[in-house]
Amino acid sequence: MAASITHRITGVGLGIGSLLLTCWLLALADGPESYAALQAFLGSWFGRLLLLGFTWSMMYHLCNGIRHLFWDVGYGFEVATANRTAWAAFTGSVLLTIIVWGLAYLCRGDV
Repeated sequence: MAASITHRITGVGLGIGSLLLTCWLLALADGPESYAALQAFLGSWFGRLLLLGFTWSMMYHLCNGIRHLFWDVGYGFEVATANRTAWAAFTGSVLLTIIVWGLAYLCRGDV
């Protein structure tokens, strides 16, 4: 049940994150001043927290979506299996988020 609710919440988070991505593209198109202002916001602790949440939402939605694909073909409905795959989706999403952010910082040269 918690995995299903979290999947729906992350879907809403992806919608909100898509608006943030749209703002970023509009600021890029508007010019250097708008882009710099948005980059300053995204570089703040709150902006990075939003980006981290957006990244985790994408990764959780991906992992749980794969879980749902197995359900669509009839696998994984047993309670014990469903619980294990729910934890696997959560753990996988956290690990993927750490990997994505780690690679992003390595590519920037901040580490």
